[in-house]
Amino acid sequence: MVLAMDPGFAKNGAAPSQTVRKTSARDVMKRMLDLAFASIVVALVSPLIIAVVAIIKITSPGPAFFRQTRVGRHGETFEMLKFRSMYIDAEARRAALLEGSDRSGVCFKQKSDPRVTPIGRFIRRYSIDELPQVLNVLKGDMSLVGPRPALPEEVTQYSEEARGRLEAVPGMTGLWQVSGRADVGFERMVKMDIAYAKTHNVFLDLLIMALTFRAVLSARGAY
Repeated sequence: MVLAMDPGFAKNGAAPSQTVRKTSARDVMKRMLDLAFASIVVALVSPLIIAVVAIIKITSPGPAFFRQTRVGRHGETFEMLKFRSMYIDAEARRAALLEGSDRSGVCFKQKSDPRVTPIGRFIRRYSIDELPQVLNVLKGDMSLVGPRPALPEEVTQYSEEARGRLEAVPGMTGLWQVSGRADVGFERMVKMDIAYAKTHNVFLDLLIMALTFRAVLSARGAY
């Protein structure tokens, strides 16, 4: 059994309650798939990770990795890893840019975000900045496939329907990524994530992982 957080925290800002939840056979299979594939990915991309760390450090001041609090399954928060693709004052400048979002709905996205570094634009375009999240997968905070983890301030704005996306373990890739990423509006993304949370299985995860390679190479909706 898993001790998890109640997503109701997002509704009123109160501290989440803890409830005991059962681990299903489907969850066990998904976790086994995550561990197997994530271990292979780490072995294959380690040289690339080292190279990206060096390039980020050389081209802009600040750490190579960016750690950010995100909301996972059942509203439980965790620290998500990414390669730093923005200048170090990016979080402080976010509020001033919210009105210029190029994406409708709760999630902020801006195609010409001035906070993104030159190398950051490249690694974001091809989703290289997301590679460190394979460590989140190994830790169990994330899955290879699932809804993208949201920021706490975004979750506080969720409707009752939108909170349904918190029923699945957040993922590195998912239906949103293989359907156009940031070109997909928030409401449509929510419907995709809820459908995934209700129907996901190993075969669907394998299909989404295969389609992810095509999505990354096309760079559609990546900014």
